[in-house]
Amino acid sequence: MTVVVATRLREDRLAYLAALHASLARQSVPWEAVIALDGADPHRLPAPLAQDARVRTLALPRPVGAACARNLALAQVRTQYVNWADDDDEFTDDAMAIRLDTLRATGVGWCAGWSEDLHPDGTTTPWRCPTPAGRHESGDVWTHWPTPNDTIPLGPTTILARTELARAAPMGGLVQGEDYCSLAVTCLAPGILLPVPVYRYRKHPGQMTAQRGYDQLETAARTHAWQYGHALQSALRSGSDVGSANRCALYP
Repeated sequence: MTVVVATRLREDRLAYLAALHASLARQSVPWEAVIALDGADPHRLPAPLAQDARVRTLALPRPVGAACARNLALAQVRTQYVNWADDDDEFTDDAMAIRLDTLRATGVGWCAGWSEDLHPDGTTTPWRCPTPAGRHESGDVWTHWPTPNDTIPLGPTTILARTELARAAPMGGLVQGEDYCSLAVTCLAPGILLPVPVYRYRKHPGQMTAQRGYDQLETAARTHAWQYGHALQSALRSGSDVGSANRCALYP
């Protein structure tokens, strides 16, 4: 499996990126990472990552934004499964093994979990998404996001998915909330939500949600992602209905 990370290697995030790498190093299953350097100097990559053969970099000549950087890095993934991550967050120690085991045992397309807010003092607070734990058929997750202003149905970075599904549901090109669009993998295949934390979302002054103008852009980002997912869900279900009707006509 591969973890894809976009980063500009900002000074205030270098230690967080190193902590993310350390959380990957604690995993009990094989992994790779593709780090998209969004216009950043490759020489600024923290030494533990630069010296790790499991970490590959994609150096982009100028900043293109997280959505584009992630999409370009996705083309470099060479494993069956992929997971997005932000450069200031961490994975729990069994995050990869528990989801990978579930995917292999069930044959579903994606497996997700709960997340935790990681506070500056090292304590954590659980964040449990609106989608209930258990198996979900294609498109069902979006029923737990009734309006754009409601809480998103799953944490996008908690999803470990088949790589071909992630490529079929890329980032939406948004300036923020771009990973909301990646939730569309849940429209393309059944999956399982595990009732255990697999991801830690770091709270700090430099995080995206603390930036100037975040609230004004958030409504537009959520609306775009919400419409995208619901339109995809509707189109896929309509196509399935048409296909079933055609099969019935051909084979009465």
